[in-house]
Amino acid sequence: MRDLVAGIRYLGKGQRWVAQHGRWWGFGLIPALIALVLYAGVLTALALWSGDIAAWATPFADGWGEPWQGLLRGVFVALLFAGGLTLSVLTFTAVTLLIGDPFYESLSRAVEESEGHCPPDPDRPLWQEIGIALRDSVHVLLRAAGFGILLFVLGFVPFLGQTVIPAVGFCVSGFFLAVELTSVAMQRREVPVRERLRLLRGRKGLAVGFGTPVVLLFLIPFVAVVLMPGAVAGATLLVRDLVPDGSEPPAPDEGAAGPDPAAPYGQTGAPYGQHGAGAPYGQHGAAAPGQPGAQGGFGPAPAPFPPSQGQSQAPRYPHPPSGPGSSAGRPPAGW
Repeated sequence: MRDLVAGIRYLGKGQRWVAQHGRWWGFGLIPALIALVLYAGVLTALALWSGDIAAWATPFADGWGEPWQGLLRGVFVALLFAGGLTLSVLTFTAVTLLIGDPFYESLSRAVEESEGHCPPDPDRPLWQEIGIALRDSVHVLLRAAGFGILLFVLGFVPFLGQTVIPAVGFCVSGFFLAVELTSVAMQRREVPVRERLRLLRGRKGLAVGFGTPVVLLFLIPFVAVVLMPGAVAGATLLVRDLVPDGSEPPAPDEGAAGPDPAAPYGQTGAPYGQHGAGAPYGQHGAAAPGQPGAQGGFGPAPAPFPPSQGQSQAPRYPHPPSGPGSSAGRPPAGW
């Protein structure tokens, strides 16, 4: 249930992104308008010729009396048109993405750049990108068609065919529509189509929650055109969370001085301030102060105190004797 809600939120985030970037919304409308004109003609022809198609597909019912012949062919026409609408929803996205591949690629890249990081585009010519998108779309549509045929047959089952099967059909259509919409951002990451299907099958709730509302909204005339740019933007945001891009912070320069385990705390291999390996503080390759060949400096280091040999040593500065004629009150000689 959480993934289902998250998928719906991604759709809302995508629409909100294009609403805040009106130029990109208008840019993404162009291929959707072209596809709309094509599909409007096809669906109009299907509506006009559906009765003839039903009569051709059910010759065994020619001798049936009324109302059974009309009922059978009426159900056939309804299922045929519903199947045509479902197929148009699926193929509309694929065809629109093919027509608008340069448009939606730019839109998806702008979304990723606005989020802070955009993976580099594959180094391929445009015709090769379109060929890969066409091949992947055919692969997805063949799988969707297999489910569509199965659901079409199950639609003749009494009661289930009119209640449960349409709901399942919308969910299946939503899943495959999510696969299509995420293809733009997935191709940038060079994720093959089989891997895309595997990733989204692992998060079915996320895919269905994102794609099913799009399917339902696309059934409303002209809504598909208006929502298509936001659907691509939302799919891009979904892919950013679904597929880790594998980016890592840049490794430190090998030549830079790093922490040396043998060096004192806070130092890096070489003493602070040196200009070259082995040079002491403030020197540029010169000998250390107090060493032979050194110029200037502070002289040699003082000799250490002699080690204690078990005898109590006298104070360095003994207390002066007291009494008349003593030197009390004066510091000892050599102070």
